[in-house]
Amino acid sequence: MRRDIFTAEHEDFRLVIREFTRREIVPHYPDWERAGQVPREFFRALGDIGVMGMAIPEEYGGSGNGDYRYNVILQEEAARALVTMGTARTQLDVILPYFLAYCSGDQRARWFPGLAAGSLLTAIAMTEPGTGSDLAGIRTSAVRDGDCYVLTGAKTFITGGALADLVIVVARTSDPDPADRRAGLTLLVVEDGMPGFTKGRKLDKIGLKTQDTAELSFDGVRVPVANRLGEEGAAFGYLGHNLPQERMTIAVGSVAQARAALDATVAYVSQRRVFGTALGSFQNTKFELAAVAAEVEAGQALLDRALLALVAGELTGADAAVAKLFCTEMQARAVDRCLQLFGGYGYIAEFPIARLYADARVTRIYGGTSEVMKSIISKSLGL
Repeated sequence: MRRDIFTAEHEDFRLVIREFTRREIVPHYPDWERAGQVPREFFRALGDIGVMGMAIPEEYGGSGNGDYRYNVILQEEAARALVTMGTARTQLDVILPYFLAYCSGDQRARWFPGLAAGSLLTAIAMTEPGTGSDLAGIRTSAVRDGDCYVLTGAKTFITGGALADLVIVVARTSDPDPADRRAGLTLLVVEDGMPGFTKGRKLDKIGLKTQDTAELSFDGVRVPVANRLGEEGAAFGYLGHNLPQERMTIAVGSVAQARAALDATVAYVSQRRVFGTALGSFQNTKFELAAVAAEVEAGQALLDRALLALVAGELTGADAAVAKLFCTEMQARAVDRCLQLFGGYGYIAEFPIARLYADARVTRIYGGTSEVMKSIISKSLGL
């Protein structure tokens, strides 16, 4: 179905990213999967074509264009080529908004040029070993000592944590208030190399192999007050403000990858022969793929409507939850049905459908589980 959310400028950008993906990602992707991360040079290459600095003001080396639809195109073109861009989407869609919204003038001068060039990589450390979706339960502490905070605690499942030069850490700077568990959280930027900051092992995931995910520990790290983002104790509000876009980012990838799975399966069943005839000629194959195509179109329509609301600054948290819930659950159903049509080959890692299947599983977990999304939606219904 025809989409009407992109302009001619967006489509010109799409062609640039399509060629970049073909040239700079696809030939190297197997090596990146084996390494468990993308090389730092990849981010600098994205910086060279202006991608890393799209939303960063021109005075710091960016282009000052905060239109989220350009970020959408990055994911769609990567999925079209059956690859991902490692942690690039996390840096651009999830982490950069915090720097843009809450950095002081001095912090912008220190960090923005490197962010725009792709030479400074970032991560955000929220999740703890005993704390997942319950951000109010964060126990990592930061105690003020003169012009520093003394940071102590541990974080896990940190996307981009192994490569990160700057890590936004969510820490508790005051004792929990039983009447308001959300109060007292603060954002601190920890720099790679600070004494007491240790990057632990890269976690061996079942999917998203090019996206490094690490454990981080902080043992009395002295973080300058000058590295605080925004006001002390205001982090929960900051996190809530950006979560709708984070969830939209996941929904965008889910729809794009479901469509990629459909396209790959249509190509496969058209050439695969079973009992002397093309697999695509069987009624079951046709009906299964027709059902997948209908679901993908439904997800795309919902997603596009939510994207326009996001760009206009009108997307609510509940609507973002609706988009994430529907699109990620749809992705799971679509990719599973597609893999089935590959038969035994669908279970072999060298076939892209196997990677799409493994990568899809986490989308119903991170950024808020499907159960959390249902809770948010039910509250919006007055329940």
